[in-house]
Amino acid sequence: MAVSYVDKPKLIVFDLDYTLWPFWVDTHVSPPFELRKDKVYDSLGDHVTHFPEVPEVLQSLQNEGYKLGVASRTGAIKSAKQLMDLFNWSKYFEFSEIYPGDKTIHFSQFHKHSNIPYEDMLFFDDEGRNVTAVGNIGVTAIHVHKNTGVTKEVMEEGLKKFAENKKKAAS
Repeated sequence: MAVSYVDKPKLIVFDLDYTLWPFWVDTHVSPPFELRKDKVYDSLGDHVTHFPEVPEVLQSLQNEGYKLGVASRTGAIKSAKQLMDLFNWSKYFEFSEIYPGDKTIHFSQFHKHSNIPYEDMLFFDDEGRNVTAVGNIGVTAIHVHKNTGVTKEVMEEGLKKFAENKKKAAS
């Protein structure tokens, strides 16, 4: 992901369910979770995993100096946070808004706590309604396919779309 863009987002935000991992944390897995031999299992003993390229994408973005956030509408707040910890992802996210409600509320909190304008944010989500709602407030919002989640290719497409949007706004 070493492609360089003149216009870079000041904050990149990810949904969790079907964006970073292939399930709904409130219905498809059974908390509490535990780490055994570098693998995460739920209380039924089922292996719980994330989309394959996510750790590399997050590490790469952190290495490149991006600020990252997570926005999830789930009611399973404790479970989502526990999985982020067990996957060792909490270290990547400077901002976290995990609670039920409209994603625009999550983004108003990101703006409030970071002072980053919406037009300087990039967002990835599998749900069209969230992509539309957040896009309507000025965030570059990218629809992620729920079968593949965030990949290096999707990340590059998002960064490219963000740069295009900034270029359009400047002209």
